[in-house]
Amino acid sequence: MSQEHISAAFDRDLEHIQALVMKMGGLAEAALNDAAMALESRDADLAERVRAGDAALDALEEEINVEAARLIALRAPIAGDLRSVLTVMKIAAALERCGDYAKNLAKRSLLLAELPRVEGAAGSIRRMARQVGLLLRDALDSYARRDAELAREVRARDEEVDQMYGALFREFVTHMMEDPRQISPCLHLHFIAKNIERVGDHATGIAEQVIYLVSGALPEEERPKDEGAALGAPGRGL
Repeated sequence: MSQEHISAAFDRDLEHIQALVMKMGGLAEAALNDAAMALESRDADLAERVRAGDAALDALEEEINVEAARLIALRAPIAGDLRSVLTVMKIAAALERCGDYAKNLAKRSLLLAELPRVEGAAGSIRRMARQVGLLLRDALDSYARRDAELAREVRARDEEVDQMYGALFREFVTHMMEDPRQISPCLHLHFIAKNIERVGDHATGIAEQVIYLVSGALPEEERPKDEGAALGAPGRGL
């Protein structure tokens, strides 16, 4: 087989894998938004559908890993081609984690349905989820288009998500101090907000992988970070 045919076969196989990744991204974004909607409306059926739908994300990640391993074995890619395959696997892993966070949000929304409402909190959570969903969508668009500039914008916008999380954290602390009956629901809501913030971290990690894919190097400068969101934040990245 000529080098030209090998290259065409590699491109065809990689495009198939990339299509699976974009499908994963759509499912992850929908799961996050649906879970936030279930929380706000106390819709147990929708929350259960989000929980059940996580299996589809897991299956897609497994398919992507199998296809990527097959591609490496058959085509023996090097340099930029190998970077493309490794990047797609990392992005798939990040999306699978995003699905896990959405599932956790849905599980906690079922518990919160049995607890007193925290005034305004569900709407704030949904707005944060919508912002993070847009971040995830733009990160995936930057990957599809190999647009490093859009990826850098996504990276910068993560600070907005951190600010939203920090504001919610302070709001929950205030509610708990003013009314002990709000402690349990506020703790659940805090974990939900943290899960959403972590999806934003993964979206930003995807954007950084796009920068690596296009330029061959990860960004050297530190990611913008709102100090108010650093409360109890775990390690970042994919």
